[in-house]
Amino acid sequence: MVDQDIFPADSEDSAMLAAYAEARRTFKFLWRELSWEYRRVVPGLDFAGIKLGFATGHTDADAPPVEHMWVGDVQFDGETVSGTLLNDPDWIASMQSGDRVSAPLAELEDWMYVIGGKVYGGYTVDVLRRGMTKSERQEHDTAWGMDFGQPGQVQVVPLPRAKAGLLGGLLGSWGSSPAASTDDIAQQEHPMSENMGERMDEDLRNHPSVVHALDDDGWSLLQRDALAGNATPVSLLLRHGADPAVRNPHGRSALDLAQQMQWPNIVKLLQGAGAV
Repeated sequence: MVDQDIFPADSEDSAMLAAYAEARRTFKFLWRELSWEYRRVVPGLDFAGIKLGFATGHTDADAPPVEHMWVGDVQFDGETVSGTLLNDPDWIASMQSGDRVSAPLAELEDWMYVIGGKVYGGYTVDVLRRGMTKSERQEHDTAWGMDFGQPGQVQVVPLPRAKAGLLGGLLGSWGSSPAASTDDIAQQEHPMSENMGERMDEDLRNHPSVVHALDDDGWSLLQRDALAGNATPVSLLLRHGADPAVRNPHGRSALDLAQQMQWPNIVKLLQGAGAV
């Protein structure tokens, strides 16, 4: 269950504004996860989405100025987040579930993904849950059918757990303690990035043209993986001759994208390959 949230005017307080800021700062972890989800044959996520705010245009006192709604099928081009509305709005007659919407990353309000019922992200949800009683939180979590963890503790990636064959590698034998900083987590490789390296190396040897190919949006694989923070693919693409100087339609190189998203391992790899 994913419902839109309509915050009363007095809830746009410092806690909610701080949640927006933290969601924007850590959005890269959702995008890294989605970069692998979109490669999976069998989906690994129960849910993935972002929250955006839309002006209602109402002037009467009973109507909220902004309606906050969850958006699925998320895409990101380094500047704009986009996707599909997951619910019908209550206050905006011109919009409905299934509509394509977009907004600058600077207007993102929240992000969330779910693996095995466990929530990662959900900063604004955490603000709301922190203001609830224990019984209210239990009712809220039951309605959503998800495990949000302890109030005040937002995880961005799964915690470490023992590998369980291929599935363990694909879905998350990784992460760090709840106290680990996001800077530390950003230097950890996604498990699929590590486990798919050998196969990707073979694919690039067998199909060398893909190293230099551009997709329908004018992006190279190197740029896509630099944006998403996938070190093993970036390293392999560089080894197979990918040109780090190539720019996407927005004029951004792979290094520009990695620096923007603050992926230190990717920046180091690209600078080591001569990117400036």
